[in-house]
Amino acid sequence: MTKAEEYFNKLASEIPDVKLGKMFTALCMKLPNGKTGAMLWRENIVVKLKGEDHSKALKLKGASVFEPMEGRQMKEWVVIPYEEKDQWKKFATISSESVKNLPKKKSKKKKN
Repeated sequence: MTKAEEYFNKLASEIPDVKLGKMFTALCMKLPNGKTGAMLWRENIVVKLKGEDHSKALKLKGASVFEPMEGRQMKEWVVIPYEEKDQWKKFATISSESVKNLPKKKSKKKKN
């Protein structure tokens, strides 16, 4: 396990209402509604932020908008490098709180 994974796991145990899960095959913090509050991606944390929080996160050294595939930005999601790990808990908490009350997606039923 890498230092980033160890730290991410530690944070998941400290942030209320999150459990470890997977998103895009990456380790993530899942909320009771099934939404992802934060994700570990290539030794970085990825968090969903808006407004001033989004702007502040992007000002961190090495931070960027999340782009899981070239040309496919997820504009609300910000990548924060491990070197800025002292900011991870703050932004993971903000992200988790923002998605905590979003409604669950309705499952799609197959049509026969």
